[in-house]
Amino acid sequence: MGNPAIGDAFGEMIRDAYAVRTGIGPRPLAGGRLPRPVIEVIERDDGLINGAPADHYLDEPGAWQPWDRRALALCRGRVLDIGVGAGRAAIELQRRGIAVTGLDTSAGAIEVSRKRGLRDTVLNTVDEFSRASVRYDTFLLLGNNLGLLESAERAPVFLAALAGLANPGARLVAQGADPYGTRDPLHVAYHERNRERGRLGGQLRLRLRYRELATDWFDYLNCSVAELEGLVAGTAWRLKSIDERERPYYVAVMEYSSNRPTHHP
Repeated sequence: MGNPAIGDAFGEMIRDAYAVRTGIGPRPLAGGRLPRPVIEVIERDDGLINGAPADHYLDEPGAWQPWDRRALALCRGRVLDIGVGAGRAAIELQRRGIAVTGLDTSAGAIEVSRKRGLRDTVLNTVDEFSRASVRYDTFLLLGNNLGLLESAERAPVFLAALAGLANPGARLVAQGADPYGTRDPLHVAYHERNRERGRLGGQLRLRLRYRELATDWFDYLNCSVAELEGLVAGTAWRLKSIDERERPYYVAVMEYSSNRPTHHP
C-alpha cells in the first residue's frame, strides 16, 4: 500500500457529493454499479480517524443547525464567506439580495459553488487575498470555521489579514466549539498532550482524506470562549457577543475598529 497523493481532497469529495445529490456528472460507484455514499474522512495526528457523510455541505437552510440560521441573520453589508465550501451559506445570502463573495482554497469547492449558482468567488488564501482593494462589512466563518484561527501564533496574523479587508465597523461572525466538556479519554489525553507540547488543548493537527487523495497536514482550533478572548486581545477586533444556546457550539461576533492597535507577532 502506498501513501495517499497530496491534492484537493476536499474538492474531489464535494464534486462527488454534488454529483450524487443532483445526478449530474460521474458518481462514485461500489463494484462499478451501485452508488456509494460520499464520506469525509478526517485523520488526526494521534492516529484517530473520524468519518461523516459529506452531503451536509449541500444542505438547504431547512436542514441547517439553528445557530447557522441565527448567524446568517447577523450578516450585513458586503459579506466575505471564508471557507465557502459548496456555497450553502453564500448562496442563501445571495438569494436574500446580499452582496457576498465566497472564498476557498479548494478549486473543486469553488467549482461546485459556482455550478450551484454562486456568482462571486475567490480561489485564494485569506493572507493573499488581504492585499486586494475590496472591503467587506461582514466576515462569515460557519461550519466550525473559527478553527481557521489555527493557533495562538497564527490567530493574530489571520485577524490582521481580515482587518486589511475590513470596512470601519465591520463584524466577524464565526461558529466554533468548546472542546473541553468531553469525557472521552481519547480526546482528554489529546488535550493534555497538546498542552505538554506548548499548544492550546483543542489545537488539532489534521488532514482530510478522500479516496486516493489527502490534504497536507494543517492546524485547526477548537477553543473555549475564554481562550478566544485571549486570542482576540491586542488585535484590531473586539469580542462583542457569544451565542451559546447550543453548547458546546457557539457563535462569536467580533467588531473591527481601525483605532484599535493591531498585534504583530
